Amino acid sequence: MKTIGLIGGMSWESTVTYYRLINESVNEKLGGLHSAKILLYSVDFAEIAASQAKGDWAQGASILSGAAVNLEKAGADFILICTNTMHKVAPEVQKHIGIPLIHLADATADALISAGIDKVALLGTIYTMTENFYKERLIARGISVLIPGETDAALVNRVIYDELCRGVISAESRAQYQRIIEQLQAAGARGVILGCTEIGMLIKQTDSVLPVFDTTQIHAHRAAMEAIADR
Repeated sequence: MKTIGLIGGMSWESTVTYYRLINESVNEKLGGLHSAKILLYSVDFAEIAASQAKGDWAQGASILSGAAVNLEKAGADFILICTNTMHKVAPEVQKHIGIPLIHLADATADALISAGIDKVALLGTIYTMTENFYKERLIARGISVLIPGETDAALVNRVIYDELCRGVISAESRAQYQRIIEQLQAAGARGVILGCTEIGMLIKQTDSVLPVFDTTQIHAHRAAMEAIADR
């Protein structure tokens, strides 16, 4: 079994879900007492969030690159960055290591293509929704991306940082997300990407009129299958 290197803590709430889902997937495939071989480097999210707010992506890249190097030295066979937003610096992180980095947007594109969906709504942090680093990888695979308008995008972002990253689950916020998903469905979306690893805490398939593509679940499952691919 390969050893999975996780760069987590962004936030730790979703990293817990990564750990559980990876182990569940490995055990489902191998049975018995099998679980995943995992190395976790958990960063201080306050430092990352501060670098995001200042637009200092070089600082964030430095932190994550250092984490990736340490994971490789510790024996990781491949790396996951356990957050959508910080995939903005994934190319820089990859430059510092000699092992693969499994890109979350690529894994999500694979899932969308397998489901036959070529027009999708994207919910995430303001960076993930409005910048190109994430969307361009979907568009390159033939997938059109819809995002909320400016006011709703700000609401989605606020709920992530002020509530979900702090473990707060609000029925009112769920209703707002549902409203936004319905609007994006009306605009032509055929699925919705939960493009922040915390959104799955708030929105399940039963909460959405569109098929849900939870990036945490997708990324974790891909890691588990890669880890046991040669068994």
